[in-house]
Amino acid sequence: MNNLLLLILCFVAGVLLRHFRRMPDNAPVTLNSFIIHISLPALTLFYIHQLKFSGDMLLTALMPWLVFALSAGFFILVGRWLKLPRATVGALILVGGLGNTSFFGLPMVEAFYGQSGLSTAIIADQLGSFFALSVLGITVAGFYSSGRPTAKQIFKRIALFPPFISLIIALLLIPVEYAGWFTVLLKRLGDTLAPLALLSVGLQLRMGHIAEHRRNLALGLGFKLVMAPLAIFLLYVPLLGAHGQAIQVTLFEAAMPSMITAAIVATDHDLDPPLANLMVAIGLILAFFTLTAWWWVMQGI
Repeated sequence: MNNLLLLILCFVAGVLLRHFRRMPDNAPVTLNSFIIHISLPALTLFYIHQLKFSGDMLLTALMPWLVFALSAGFFILVGRWLKLPRATVGALILVGGLGNTSFFGLPMVEAFYGQSGLSTAIIADQLGSFFALSVLGITVAGFYSSGRPTAKQIFKRIALFPPFISLIIALLLIPVEYAGWFTVLLKRLGDTLAPLALLSVGLQLRMGHIAEHRRNLALGLGFKLVMAPLAIFLLYVPLLGAHGQAIQVTLFEAAMPSMITAAIVATDHDLDPPLANLMVAIGLILAFFTLTAWWWVMQGI
């Protein structure tokens, strides 16, 4: 509960600081750069080192990749049907396909499933969501950005994306025992991500943009909060016959609202920033209700 209160407080602080013009206009850019280059890599190095690999984690780690693939297929078709701008389609794929499985997801999993559900949630987040962001997310962001980079340039962006580099390093360092001071350092730096990310979203939020983006916002949130988790539920439970708490937590993570870092990447690539930030902000609010509904539905699994 304390983590959720922190997120809410930082988001509200960002909105108020923008409203009263207490921070410079480029503050979100600076905050986003710190998150991408410092906070997120530190968090990856910290959590990946604690993972215990087993065959049971495959469905959990695969879930975010499936959601992203569904997002790409759905929004490409919708974009063609509605003749949406490329930047808007890219934003919807990116922010609609990646869930907030850590800063919002971990506290919510702990609240609904207790400490026993956190190990599954960490796998969904680190090997699923953040890995998918580093590879698929950066690829989509590059493809739909105004620069239209080549395949070589996109590959270079992935290879040089700080969270991707830290993920590779973290996997290589799993057999190595961290020094105590290094673990504390990573944890302290990683803890800055959630408050800074919500502060950045709050600074960029323009509630007046809701009317302008209401159709696309409804499409994005409808997919992320309802359609995507429903598709994963139908695949994992009736078709594959999966059950147990690990699957419940996996499906619960599939129902998380949009990833804050995905909106940051979308903003950095100029992919309809107002829509991306609205999806994060409004999605967080709606998720308190939709996640409760999904938790109730999954009780019998």
